Amino acid sequence: MPEPRTAPTLALSPDQQLHVLVPSEAFAAAARAVSPRIRAHVADPQAGPVTGQAAQAQVWVPPGPGVPDNGFLESLPQLRLVQLVSAGADAHVGRLPEGLLLCNARGAHTAATAEWVVAATLAAQRGLPSFVREQDAGRWSQGVHASLVGARVLVVGAGDIGRAVGRMLGEFDVELTYVARTPRNGVHGVDELPALLPHADVVVLIVPVTAETRGLVDAGFLAAMPDGALLVNAARGVVVDTAALLAELTAGRLRAALDVTDPEPLPEGHPLWSAPGLLLTPHVGGLVPQSGDRAVRAVTDQLARIVAGEPLRNVVADY
Repeated sequence: MPEPRTAPTLALSPDQQLHVLVPSEAFAAAARAVSPRIRAHVADPQAGPVTGQAAQAQVWVPPGPGVPDNGFLESLPQLRLVQLVSAGADAHVGRLPEGLLLCNARGAHTAATAEWVVAATLAAQRGLPSFVREQDAGRWSQGVHASLVGARVLVVGAGDIGRAVGRMLGEFDVELTYVARTPRNGVHGVDELPALLPHADVVVLIVPVTAETRGLVDAGFLAAMPDGALLVNAARGVVVDTAALLAELTAGRLRAALDVTDPEPLPEGHPLWSAPGLLLTPHVGGLVPQSGDRAVRAVTDQLARIVAGEPLRNVVADY
């Protein structure tokens, strides 16, 4: 059995300063408050190469997804760590130079994203989108829709957010089943999906983007879901084959609640805008008033670990 991997550290000498590139003055103030050894510099990666003391940065906190191709990273010879403010790391994995560590902000947006899953699932099950449209049209149109209470819910992804979804849905007395890449106690393997999907009233997607999950929800996956079932995607748009989902929605056989799409943002005139049985939000699952503070806290906690010489948390990749 292989030895467990030791979490890496970002070693500093006792008197060495830690230079950090951050996206805003608010981030910079929070970083400086962690330790007098921290020198925080506000940097815009789209502005090109960094100069002065900022070019000594060992840590970069990107403002969002994407890796610049304008000399920015090349101007940072001492860069060792890219610390994300999101849990999703797919926009950076495989796109960073050799020798860099990549860490995400696992947990910072867990509660908000899980809350969106529950809200969207409940709204879709009870037909709230159709009632809102009737309200806009000034029509009193009663109708009977599915219930979430007692529903059979299949959560694909048993990580931090998936577990939070399960805890929240537990209040609705659902029959909960987890699926993940690696089967373990209480969690089924992905290879069991064909047998599990026909028995799910609701399928929740909360997986990271990997070679295995990209396009996971294809025509075969959707065909295995029972008539009237609901697909809820709070992962990434590329996990789902958009054309295959559109075919099922247009036929009226399945319903969906999507916070993410492929393509994203969804362009004007795209058929998803008018697809029947679809509740659509513009990638706002993790966005609540507390999101900014939680992201800052995730970063400053990591910086405190670096200064203290402690192992890094939430390492996604080591190049």
